[in-house]
Amino acid sequence: MRKIILKKLLYIILMLFIISIISFIAIHLAPNSFFSAGELNPNITKESLEHLKKIYGLDKPLWEQYISWIWAMLHFDFGISFASGKSVTKEIMDRIGITLGINLTSMVIVFLLSIYVGIKAAINQDRFFDRTIKQFSLISFSMPSFYLALLLIIVFAVNLKLFPIGGLYSIEPKEGMFRFFDLVWHLVLPLSVIIFVSFGSFAMYIRSLTLEILKSDYIFFAKARGADEKTIIKKFILPNLSPPLITILGLSLPGLIGGSVILESIFSINGMGLLFYQAALSRDYPVIMGILIITAFLTLLGNVIADLILLKLNPFFKRG
Repeated sequence: MRKIILKKLLYIILMLFIISIISFIAIHLAPNSFFSAGELNPNITKESLEHLKKIYGLDKPLWEQYISWIWAMLHFDFGISFASGKSVTKEIMDRIGITLGINLTSMVIVFLLSIYVGIKAAINQDRFFDRTIKQFSLISFSMPSFYLALLLIIVFAVNLKLFPIGGLYSIEPKEGMFRFFDLVWHLVLPLSVIIFVSFGSFAMYIRSLTLEILKSDYIFFAKARGADEKTIIKKFILPNLSPPLITILGLSLPGLIGGSVILESIFSINGMGLLFYQAALSRDYPVIMGILIITAFLTLLGNVIADLILLKLNPFFKRG
């Protein structure tokens, strides 16, 4: 087991190194930059621009810039943001909790709801419940998140005034438990969008897997021996659903940041998605690279964790 974990760690390090090279070159070869003439101030002189580039080390060859950046990253330092002048590491740490909290909460709800609905739809194949879920999933799968977000804002925030338009907290600060309830009140619409858009594909995936499991011989013999529906779900369906679900969970980790760009921009949530969007617009290289590396790390970590759990679940797995 230790050898497998060591190989996985070396794999993460190697892939991060390759991803960092490709991302660094691609970003710096893009047209224009944060220090292009007129981006900061239309009246700024060329001498001032050259001075700023020298301060941030942009006057050096690209390979020297990369070595300096990778050495700083090894010390958990992603540099200084061009736009704010603050530490990129601090900006990311201040916002990553918000994004991960929102997306992890929605992901747990989506998976639990999809497992229940998907299994029930498969057991009741071609009945009213199954047909209803298939129609609902089709709407969910085809619904653009930005359109649904704007629709919910217009109906529930602007017209009915039941929920706030955006942000995480009210203008008037709350204390204690009221602050928590205020946060939940602000997150109802964003969470509803994520859950609704993600539910359809997961529910249909689980329904499809469950239908294949129900065709197995061991299900036929379990029913012949008098096993009821609850026993079949608990002892046969859920254990066989575990490997593909764990794989999907591992692959869902990078989407926790990437999928938040649009929603955080629409709902004015000061998280990683909004930070990446603002950095991309202003071509803030250090912030973009920091977020890309973290996203890549989450992707690789998710895959490795999923592989290790699947190895544990494998009855033929041997230690050592």
